[in-house]
Amino acid sequence: MKRLLLAGLLLYTSHSFAQDPTSTYFDLTRNGFNEKNAIETTAFVEQRWRLPGNKGFNETIYYVEGLLKKAGFVQEQNNESEALLTYRIEKRPMKQNAWDPINAIVSIEGEQEPLLEFKTNRNMITISSASSPPEGTTAEVVYLNPIDISSIDDKDIKGKIVFSEIGTGRLFNVAINSGALGVLGYSMPTYTQPEKHQTSIQFSGINNPDGKGWAINLSYKAKERLKSALAKGPVKLNVKVETNTYPSNELTIIANVKGSTNPNERFVYSAHVQEPGANDNASGVGTLAEMARLTADLVKSGKLTPQRTLTFLWGDEIVSTQRYIKEDSERANGIMWGMSLDMVGENTEKTGGSFLIEKMPDPSAIWTRGEDKHTEWGAGDVKEDDLFPHYYNDLVMKICSDQGRHVNWTVNYNPFEGGSDHTPFIRSKIPGLLMWHFTDVFYHTDNDRLDKVSATTMKNVGISALTTAYTLVTADESTALFVINEVKTAALKRLKTEFDLSKQAIANGKSTKQDEKHILSTWGKYYTDALATIPSIPIKTETTRIGSAIKFAVLEVEKQTNQDLEALR
Repeated sequence: MKRLLLAGLLLYTSHSFAQDPTSTYFDLTRNGFNEKNAIETTAFVEQRWRLPGNKGFNETIYYVEGLLKKAGFVQEQNNESEALLTYRIEKRPMKQNAWDPINAIVSIEGEQEPLLEFKTNRNMITISSASSPPEGTTAEVVYLNPIDISSIDDKDIKGKIVFSEIGTGRLFNVAINSGALGVLGYSMPTYTQPEKHQTSIQFSGINNPDGKGWAINLSYKAKERLKSALAKGPVKLNVKVETNTYPSNELTIIANVKGSTNPNERFVYSAHVQEPGANDNASGVGTLAEMARLTADLVKSGKLTPQRTLTFLWGDEIVSTQRYIKEDSERANGIMWGMSLDMVGENTEKTGGSFLIEKMPDPSAIWTRGEDKHTEWGAGDVKEDDLFPHYYNDLVMKICSDQGRHVNWTVNYNPFEGGSDHTPFIRSKIPGLLMWHFTDVFYHTDNDRLDKVSATTMKNVGISALTTAYTLVTADESTALFVINEVKTAALKRLKTEFDLSKQAIANGKSTKQDEKHILSTWGKYYTDALATIPSIPIKTETTRIGSAIKFAVLEVEKQTNQDLEALR
């Protein structure tokens, strides 16, 4: 054992001072990422109201196609192995019609200023709303207390407009089935600060396959104005809504940079197109498009030679990524890493929150304490069987933190929550992370516009995301040794943090020694298991140095874990 420890120590010491393998790729990405390109694409995309199959979504896909072609990607004829740089557009007939919001205006009879207009509140028309008659609908508006929804049949609403302070999704079918002409709903989460940002409206949808009626989402300002008018007496509204529905195809665009040695192994990026916001997710589309352009440029110039394949995917959130993984089992077996780019361009001085890396499920998703905290999105139901020990968490945090220190960019992280394109990777037991921002006071609102986007942030995210992938798709033994050091360092730091928190919890009478020992043991096992995933990093493994270094790192982690457990007695 002493000889093993000495050998491991000598090996560990010899490589711990070696050059960081990410440094070369930082140089390439920092010098090559053009934030003007990224923001220009974001500006194009954010002008379009995007849902799968609709005009704005499809225009975005074809815009990205133009960028890829300009960068040197060629369209596949039969398969992605035909050339070094390829792309394809996948088309699938949609089961439901596509939907476009065209225009809308809501006015209080007798008042000159409209209550709401589509040109200033593009989220006012609820998704799947039908059109009003061309001349509009003029009718009395009835306020319905949310607690009276269950007894709506007792209300006189036939031929009238129903207004309630609940979401239109809950209100619509109940009111329309009871004879209402249309509905106006109000529902804004507290984190959007509606009393401060009074014109914000979050987009939402209704179940309306038969196109029975229309639904309008209200801003706080419009809601308060309408309530004030109703307090004075009966109110009539004139509502004009114009939407369009039509058969269409769902589109996904996929670009590949073929690996030279192990082309069937790949790193997959995903950025969803749907949702009408600038940050969510025009910024993800724009950042990923520039990442693909830069990658093509580096490959063509000979500055980058990926040995594994790099894949760039734009499509319908979760659906397209899930399909990419599930449709081809052989392809899925070769996906080694996934990364979701969602809401990656925020100017945090305007939106609030910060840049976040959402980690793969680790024990912080179960025991969230100390500096760990969930976002307003909310914690997922993560159990110990769901934990995903892997080096990927700490490697990505290391790379993003290095970029943060380089340019004074704030980088934080949150425990796993799910809900974006990283989720399908996790479900399929593929390492997957999310790069995003939260809390955002303009999240899903029509105030999520280009003026809230930072080209600098997009560049920082793009640099970090590309440096991660370039490091992994060209990885050799020295890369693996570097990652061992990083994971071991992160493990020892985390164990100290958790030990201090456990001592405090016991001292404050908030937990038992048995429970705290279980938490510490789980963290220790998580990291020893994470170290065991590192041998897959190199393209080729021809020596035993990696195995020896891992054994030494595991011994250190286990030693620290055991010492902490002993100290809690």
